[in-house]
Amino acid sequence: MPMTEQPAAICLMGPTASGKTALALALCEHYPFEIVSVDSALVYRGMDIGTAKPTAEELARAPHHLIDIRDPVEPYSAADFRVDALRLIGEIRARGRIPLLVGGTMLYFKVLREGIADLPAADPQVRADLLAQAGREGWPALHRELERVDPAAAARIHPNHSQRIQRALEVFRLTGTALSELQRAQAEEPALPLFCLALAPVDRALLHRRIAQRFEQMLEQGFIDEVARLRARGDLDPDLPSMRAVGYRQVWNYLDGECERAALLEQGIIATRQLAKRQFTWLRQWSDLNWILTGERQSIVVSHDAKWPEGVAEGAPMLDLALKYLSQVSI
Repeated sequence: MPMTEQPAAICLMGPTASGKTALALALCEHYPFEIVSVDSALVYRGMDIGTAKPTAEELARAPHHLIDIRDPVEPYSAADFRVDALRLIGEIRARGRIPLLVGGTMLYFKVLREGIADLPAADPQVRADLLAQAGREGWPALHRELERVDPAAAARIHPNHSQRIQRALEVFRLTGTALSELQRAQAEEPALPLFCLALAPVDRALLHRRIAQRFEQMLEQGFIDEVARLRARGDLDPDLPSMRAVGYRQVWNYLDGECERAALLEQGIIATRQLAKRQFTWLRQWSDLNWILTGERQSIVVSHDAKWPEGVAEGAPMLDLALKYLSQVSI
């Protein structure tokens, strides 16, 4: 839908395996875009196959940012992303170009638009204590603890979402204040104006087929060897945020001898489908999205759930609809 003010940036979001990279590169042939990655795994060096990192040829087609900026042993938070993204948006605009934020880490989009509470930095000892407790009792037990000290946070965090449970309990143990209370106390600031495109297959079964095909392809391309090289460094462990990334956790377990290759394939596909489900949940909660719903060949499919601009017919390439949306906003 049209905006009454110039957006700070254009966003292209969507579930994993929806075709965001291909569409972003196509858009760069029509606008002076610079791509800012919105992906919590692409920031890490040496994690290429399992993250479906853009190839050297794709990276050469347009300027890219926030790819390969961290070693896998280093943390990278949503707060880090917001600082980096705001800086890059300003720098790109100063060059007379347009920032195009592309990715599927929905929390990053949220904190960019809405801001983030001033929270304590990660504490290695508290995190180690929580991991040890989880090892003894399981993450559902820690989720029940979170229900006691921060019911609001527990209500929005799934009992199996270990990273978010850990962070919420860490904040409480460091400050004595519930994470949700600190977030409510965040100073009000106007939302950053963003023009957002959402790309997704109209048929969830189609997305599931793409996920399965892509994970199989990753294994054929040497994903297991990639994780083996990372393990061989000796300074990484499966509790690091980088190694918790979907796919990496499953291959790590396979290399530990916990499953056969066939089970690895199944577990990797299931984990990726669960990620896509969480991404769709975020998207359904996002306001003012301009949907691009695609079919088998990435042509657009009309859906009664989407608001369509005039002049774009069903079956047209997804690029046509994206360009039509962008023509309605001053960017």
